[in-house]
Amino acid sequence: MRIGELSQSTGVDIETIRFYEKSGLLPAPAREANGYRDYGQPQLERLAFIRHCRALDMSLADVGLLLAALNEGAPERLAAVDGLVDAQLAKVRARLASMRALEKQLAALKARCDSDHAHHGCGVLEELVAAAQGEACACHEPPSPQPKPLISKPRKARP
Repeated sequence: MRIGELSQSTGVDIETIRFYEKSGLLPAPAREANGYRDYGQPQLERLAFIRHCRALDMSLADVGLLLAALNEGAPERLAAVDGLVDAQLAKVRARLASMRALEKQLAALKARCDSDHAHHGCGVLEELVAAAQGEACACHEPPSPQPKPLISKPRKARP
């Protein structure tokens, strides 16, 4: 099959397929007499594997490691797969926590809006302007007061 057919079969853009070839993730296919690339089932399956990994938000470097583990099957490579998935899971969990914090900030900002724009200004814009001017805003909790030091400066001895 030609590159256009491979693209349609996998949903991967033609330029992306060429990029994967150049980067070594997808081996170059055989060429027909006229110079056209001739992709087969192995390239189709490998491209589907890469696409699935990318859908899991894995980096191209990680995809390369997974492909090496798949091809070699060496125990140390297979053990590295577990670590790679653990690291990816940790990244996702960190992003989820960040997104929850962002959601909380946006909800606090939205709470400043009474939607009666005919009679009131926009509370959201007022908050954003206040924040831009260095004032506290609804979407960021005010900084907690700095605790006083437990140890005071030594006093001078009395004469």
